[in-house]
Amino acid sequence: MVQVTRKDQKEANENVIRRFNRKVLQSGVLARAKSVMRFAKPISKIERRKKAIIRRERRAEKTARMRMGATR
Repeated sequence: MVQVTRKDQKEANENVIRRFNRKVLQSGVLARAKSVMRFAKPISKIERRKKAIIRRERRAEKTARMRMGATR
């Protein structure tokens, strides 16, 4: 846990917040938390192939519509 204490009683709140944010960024706590949030289980080969097929079909449909003159 990152702790920041006031240097003296006259120090502005903005300065304390700025120092806290800097310490949090330097410690890497946020980076670790975000990487854990984005973790996804690896998908099987079959699922990857199915998704690739769907992606190719959608791309082909989109290019066909664009050639016909549709905007989207």
